[in-house]
Amino acid sequence: MHFLQLAAASALATIVTAAPTSDVSKRGVGVSIKGATKFTVSQGQPALPGKKIAGPIALARVYGKFDKTAPANVSSAASAAAGSDDGTVPADPEQFDQAYLEAVTIGGQTLNLDFDTGSSDLWVFSSELPASEQANHAIYNPANSGTSKKLPGETWSIKYGDGSSASGDVYTDTVAVGGTTVTGQAVELANTISASFARDQSDGLLGLAFSSINTVAPDQQKPFFDNAAGLLSSPLFTADLKKGRPGSYNFGYIDSAAYTGSITYTAVDNSRGFWGFTGAGYTVGTGAPVSESIPAIADTGTSLLLLPDDIVTAYYAQVPGSSNSATDGGYVFPCNAALPDISFQIEGYSAVVPGNYMNYAPLSAGSATCFGGIQSDASIGFSIFGDVFLKAQFVVFDNAAGGPQLGFAAKAL
Repeated sequence: MHFLQLAAASALATIVTAAPTSDVSKRGVGVSIKGATKFTVSQGQPALPGKKIAGPIALARVYGKFDKTAPANVSSAASAAAGSDDGTVPADPEQFDQAYLEAVTIGGQTLNLDFDTGSSDLWVFSSELPASEQANHAIYNPANSGTSKKLPGETWSIKYGDGSSASGDVYTDTVAVGGTTVTGQAVELANTISASFARDQSDGLLGLAFSSINTVAPDQQKPFFDNAAGLLSSPLFTADLKKGRPGSYNFGYIDSAAYTGSITYTAVDNSRGFWGFTGAGYTVGTGAPVSESIPAIADTGTSLLLLPDDIVTAYYAQVPGSSNSATDGGYVFPCNAALPDISFQIEGYSAVVPGNYMNYAPLSAGSATCFGGIQSDASIGFSIFGDVFLKAQFVVFDNAAGGPQLGFAAKAL
């Protein structure tokens, strides 16, 4: 999560750079936007390096996020991990690539939110939660905003595969991300939340998928990017996630210094509300290329890389000492194992993911066994190219007039 694998980030301020400003009205009831036609949001450093959500929990939450039932062994392993300490495990800072959170201002109040291209809700920890569940979080209080307005009768609810859940009511308020401000943006306030969510260290989530999967009922609401896109120089944003250090999101423009070579574009299938695309094949290590259609989505809100079983099996066949552990809910291997690279073919582009990105985290403190960053997508219905993949690429999320598209390019050093 980036709500599947949340990590703290409030220690350092988020750095924002913005282009010249302008004012634009947006069609819709009570919604207007103003500010920068392009801007950058740099991710903050995590405040607690060396900790991350346990692998089985991260995997279980993927299933719930996409409204699927997690396999029994995954659920069992997630429950066991959640009952151990606080559901986190140690992680080398160089492997600490979870939700480096972004500062978002809502009604004049700053919260650190996770940017998630796999969902379409903007939800936050709020003053409506019990005081014990507000601890260690920045809280949104609509009473402290001069621009908040409750949407009567509107509610939202989410539940993940590890049993974590949150729900609440809905307001509109002024939301500022970087140099762009949306007035009348729907903000979903949590008034009930599970203990596992209360222990997460994000203050909420900002969804960047398509509006068709917004969970507000009975009336769906538009995500922030949908409302802001009309102001941006181009209706796109880019994700430049990094391994072991903060990355950035650019809105409205493509930074040519962030990638090398050319950007390869592929059409997006957004019929399910996600940034969906189809890979053409893969190569493990120095092996022969394998042609295979891989329907997938690009999801910054998932830390793992979930693939068809045949690809997962082919990968771990080249990892000495690896096994598919029922107890641990997925593939594990000796932490000192040599891990091969894997590459994916997308419209003729070879997207390489270095082998050392595949070590998610040790199973527990002092463990010599690690949970794999590649796991099975069984029963989900499509593959999920989460941060294990995305941090190895420069990625363009483009809601172009001719149809949405994803762009991939090699990162600049």
